[in-house]
Amino acid sequence: MKIKEDIRPVTYLKARAADLLEQINATHRPVIITQNGEARGVLQDPESYERMRTAIGLLKLMAQGEEDVSQGRVIGQDELFRKLEAGINAKKVPTKGQ
Repeated sequence: MKIKEDIRPVTYLKARAADLLEQINATHRPVIITQNGEARGVLQDPESYERMRTAIGLLKLMAQGEEDVSQGRVIGQDELFRKLEAGINAKKVPTKGQ
């Protein structure tokens, strides 16, 4: 990991934005932008950003599922399949001749 290459002051961003974009797209590592010595932002390539958003979404769903289980908001698989089948059957449209 080359952390020193991944931290840049805002003045570097202003002067060499194209170079930073090339770097993040080539390495898929985010670059931390500092201002007055403090981290103020992160520059990240779109592919890595989308993967991160997808992962966070999945983690949120898992957390919600775990909360449902701990609160007893669950049903058995037999009941679930009965409800699904009933819903499918209720939506079926008769075809000609039926």
